[in-house]
Amino acid sequence: QVQVVESGGGLVQAGGSLRLSCAASGSIFNVMGWYRQAPGKQRELVASATRRPNTNYADSVKGRFTVSRDNAKNTVDLQMNSLKPEDTAVYYCYVNTYPYGTEYWGQGTQVTVSS
Repeated sequence: QVQVVESGGGLVQAGGSLRLSCAASGSIFNVMGWYRQAPGKQRELVASATRRPNTNYADSVKGRFTVSRDNAKNTVDLQMNSLKPEDTAVYYCYVNTYPYGTEYWGQGTQVTVSS
């Protein structure tokens, strides 16, 4: 069975940093990355990486966040620097699997940035 386990959320002041980690198991994974959802907002892509890796970032986090993955360990991390109050959201790890692209989500971890 596929499992997706997140860690690293918390409360931080504006300008600070947090690192989120996600460990997946039970498959080979095509895409691994992070989405977030703020209250009253739709879930949005933050950053993602393929196996090669090719990476994608939301415009709002470019230059501040870095996504990295380890194919041997099936982990994907999100280093978040220069955090802003508007980054406050529940962050979800996202993965999809070989060969058919089945999607799995982590349980979500709260990130709160105070001003």
